[in-house]
Amino acid sequence: MDSHIHYPQTGMIAAHGEQLLEWLKEYTFPTERKFSDKEHAKEVAEFFISQLLKNGTTSALVFGTVHPESVDALFEVAQRENMRLIAGKVLMDRNAPEYLQDTPESAYSDSKKLIERWHNKDRLSYAITPRFAPTSTPEQLKQAAKLLDEYPDVYMHTHVSENKDEINWVKSLFPEANSYLDVYNIYGLHRDHSVFAHGIYLDDQEMESMASVGSAIAFCPTSNLFLGSGLFPLNKTEEINVSLGLGTDVGAGTSFSMLETMDEAYKVVQLQKSIEDTSSIKTLSPLKAFYLATLGSAQALDIDERVGNFEKGKEADFIVIDLESTDLMKFRMKSVKTLEEKLFALQVLGDDRSIYSTYIMGDKK
Repeated sequence: MDSHIHYPQTGMIAAHGEQLLEWLKEYTFPTERKFSDKEHAKEVAEFFISQLLKNGTTSALVFGTVHPESVDALFEVAQRENMRLIAGKVLMDRNAPEYLQDTPESAYSDSKKLIERWHNKDRLSYAITPRFAPTSTPEQLKQAAKLLDEYPDVYMHTHVSENKDEINWVKSLFPEANSYLDVYNIYGLHRDHSVFAHGIYLDDQEMESMASVGSAIAFCPTSNLFLGSGLFPLNKTEEINVSLGLGTDVGAGTSFSMLETMDEAYKVVQLQKSIEDTSSIKTLSPLKAFYLATLGSAQALDIDERVGNFEKGKEADFIVIDLESTDLMKFRMKSVKTLEEKLFALQVLGDDRSIYSTYIMGDKK
């Protein structure tokens, strides 16, 4: 399960050389402009969904673009494949190119129409999706909260505390807020169905607030490393008991594979142990990594009563793994002695070739 990913950014994965804010201007915004064209959006959505399934991802929480057409295109493909998918139209009415801006009024009306059209249709759910606080005016954030009041079972999906320059920008735009997360508190967007990507620089008080509210963080190690954003404090979230999922964050993320994402998550924690020089940081175990990619992400997305493990009565979304998918993996597996060793070798050496088959509601894809 992928708890944070941008389907419109599929075509700009592996874009070189910038950190978050420059990367958005240089690559993301020009790419997302194309999604006003429904045919283009449908073409990318088809490829995106095929890549999820090829990599063994059965459910995801997905960003669209500011264009309603982008969300329609994605949901149409996901509905055909009978996937459990959560997605939404981006809300963005400032600090972005004019060609990608909506307004508080259009964001509300377009999102409302999409909710009525798609939320709880088959296995689909809707997420109110402000890109992040700097690209929404206070009035737009209020409109987003209004939608959440009117449709209390929809999700809220955004970013928080990914990059130091971003955090300073938020401070300048919202001087009334005590912290980045507090912006979402002030405007009524921090709720139990809220999922925040990244959270690298959240302090203890912010994390305690999340644990109290029941919101969740999507840990996105490949994009955090790729953009040079920082090292996510995984151990701190465990100590404070914050709900946590794992996300690829394509296209800043560098792979659709949750196996490769687990591998990078392990490395993030290893780097923290080295940099902070403390024995209190626990290494990410393979069992914990696989939990984050399955039931952990399901709990973060509040769909764990339906998917996430093989409990009787849950929906039959699962994968079959080939532990000999490459010569190196086949050779390594000859010497593993425990389940933990086998899982760790799989997460380090595995990729889409290791996914023998993917099943959605019992149907092989």
